[in-house]
Amino acid sequence: MKIQASAEDYLEAIWVLTQNEQKVRATDLAAHMGFAKPTISIIVKKFKDNGYITIEDERYITLTEKGAEIAQRIHQRHTLLSQVLMAIGVNEKQAYEDACKLEHAISEETFDCVKRWYEGHRG
Repeated sequence: MKIQASAEDYLEAIWVLTQNEQKVRATDLAAHMGFAKPTISIIVKKFKDNGYITIEDERYITLTEKGAEIAQRIHQRHTLLSQVLMAIGVNEKQAYEDACKLEHAISEETFDCVKRWYEGHRG
C-alpha cells in the first residue's frame, strides 16, 4: 500500500522509538518529530483508523503488522541510503537529511540496485 511520505516518516519514528523504549506515547512521538501534541494526536487517530497502529490503555502506541512493515521498510531505506551517502563523502547530518528525502522518492528497483551495489563495495 502506498502512503504519503510524511505518514511513512511518522511510522518510521514510532518504530525507532519502540526500539529504544518499551512503551511509546503520543507525547514521545511529538518530542521525537518536533511537532505539537495536537498535531500528533490527529495523526495517531488517522493511523488507528487505517489499521497502522493500536492504542493500548488509551495512551501507548503499538504498530500493527501493516504499520510495522511500512516502518521497517522506510527505516531500512533511510539507514542504507545514509550509509551510502556518507561512504561517498557526505557529512553525517547532511546524509541523514538527504536520505530522508530519497527514501520516499526512489523506486523499489532502484533501492534494490543501490543496496546490492553498496553491499558489494563496502569492505
